[in-house]
Amino acid sequence: MTTKPAMETVGFLLTDASRLMRQAFQRRLEGSNLTLAQARVLLYVERNETFRQIELADLLEVKPMNLVRLIDQLVQAGWVERHPDPLDRRAYQIKLTEAAQPVLAQIHTVLELLRADMRRGLSEQDYEQLKQTLIQVRDNLLTSRPS
Repeated sequence: MTTKPAMETVGFLLTDASRLMRQAFQRRLEGSNLTLAQARVLLYVERNETFRQIELADLLEVKPMNLVRLIDQLVQAGWVERHPDPLDRRAYQIKLTEAAQPVLAQIHTVLELLRADMRRGLSEQDYEQLKQTLIQVRDNLLTSRPS
C-alpha cells in the first residue's frame, strides 16, 4: 500500500497513531468485563483521586449524560463511588473503591504491553525526543490564542 503525502501530516499521524493505540488497548482487554471507556475513567480518577463528574466529562470529551451511564456501570461493578461535592450540593465527586485496585493493575499491565509495542524499533533517545516533542506540541496548543 502506497501512503499518500496528505496522510503523512503530523495531524493525520497523531490521529492514526491514537486510533491504533485505542484499538490495540481494546484488543488486549478482550475477555474482560472492562471497556476502553471505563478504563479511561478509572485511570483519570486514579491520577486525581477525586473528580467532579462535569470535569471528568470535559477531560474525556464526552457528553455528561454519556459519562453518567459510564459511571453508573462502574458504580454497579463496585469500582467507584459517588460522593456529594462539599463545595457544590448539586454536584458529585467520583472516588475509586478498593475493589478497583485489581482492575487498575490489569489496566496498567495492558498499558505496559502497549508501550512496549509502541517503542519497538525506537532507541531510548528517539523515544524521549518524541515524548518531549509531543509535550511541546501540546503546550503550544494549550497556550495558542485565536487570531
